Amino acid sequence: MAKTTDMDRDRAETRRSDARMSTPELRAWFMREVVPLEPILMQYLQHNWRNRSDIVDLRQEVYMRVFEAAKVQIPERTRNFVLTTARNLLINRVLHEQIVPIEAVADVEALEIAKDAPDPERNAIARDELRRLQTALDRLPPRCREAIVLRKIENLSIQEIAQRMGVNAKTVEWHLTNGVRALTEALYGPATGVRGKP
Repeated sequence: MAKTTDMDRDRAETRRSDARMSTPELRAWFMREVVPLEPILMQYLQHNWRNRSDIVDLRQEVYMRVFEAAKVQIPERTRNFVLTTARNLLINRVLHEQIVPIEAVADVEALEIAKDAPDPERNAIARDELRRLQTALDRLPPRCREAIVLRKIENLSIQEIAQRMGVNAKTVEWHLTNGVRALTEALYGPATGVRGKP
């Protein structure tokens, strides 16, 4: 059994080393795979960050983080990786700069956090809500989380999500309903009247 584990480890290491590129190859990959995503990235940043003067700097920071990560291993899904990197950057900015645009994680209208400058107590509450929301998102079943992210963060229609996920629209609606319900329960306590999958 140990030999199989060693073989698996050797194969994984070979794949990792094969995934590493020289700097010119890495730059070519970046120009080919990442730069064309700039309109999507900019739309995401503009939608989720209030201070428009920060957007260009945020884009550059995302690019830097993606490039540095790709030095270690090229992501399998570049678009998802870029948007996840952007989301994590915004979350870090929220936590470190004490700005509270909760929509940086998800558009959960029920939170109703004030958009003007919060006082320290409200700021602490908002940061706690943000952490709880991120934890709740992380605990969702993968397909539920995917539907929520595609709908609430990437702003795709139900039909676009159905195509992307390879399911019908009713299943997407089920995932969205259950995902929002789970997020609400995680933030505000259990709800009644839970339905099963269609």
